[in-house]
Amino acid sequence: MAADIVLASASPYRQKMLRDAGVTFRVVKPATDERAVESAVAGTGVTPDELALILAEAKALDVSERFPDALVIGADQTLSLDDRVFHKPADMDAARHHLLSLSGKTHHLNSAFVLARNGEIIKRHVEIPRMTMRKLDPGFIGRYLSRVGEKALTSVGAYQVEGEGIQLFDRIEGDYFAIVGLALLPLLACLRGERAIDG
Repeated sequence: MAADIVLASASPYRQKMLRDAGVTFRVVKPATDERAVESAVAGTGVTPDELALILAEAKALDVSERFPDALVIGADQTLSLDDRVFHKPADMDAARHHLLSLSGKTHHLNSAFVLARNGEIIKRHVEIPRMTMRKLDPGFIGRYLSRVGEKALTSVGAYQVEGEGIQLFDRIEGDYFAIVGLALLPLLACLRGERAIDG
């Protein structure tokens, strides 16, 4: 019998990826205060990829404690440029500043997922795609944000590579699904290993 799979994420992109892959699951939004988790580890030398794992773990454990018998998927993604970690832009002006900062540079998307059961983490995985953005004219950034609108506020980099955001890049190195928000192939392998899905 397949396990009860719970996705501890409100992300429509992660939900769509799992549904498209034929995974049966339900969504339970975690009550995790991400900024509080970040503040707790600030100054400890935690790297951006470790931070993504810590945030994914916090979400998975929060939901696992409420649904102990379920196999809970927690996921998070951080964007890092040198020593700076970016968060989702609060408004369109912040989105513009994000893109100006990333323009002409290579940044990393640290895409993590964890599996939890009975309040314990049983699997951890992180991938780090390298994203090289082309040099963007400020006028183009304004026109781009005008076209994509509020969608720019739903991702840490103010772009979605599965849409018009792909035009911002010169080079992308790494797993497409991890860039969109969930390293799907490793996750499916983990779910098969836990006998949570057929295979």
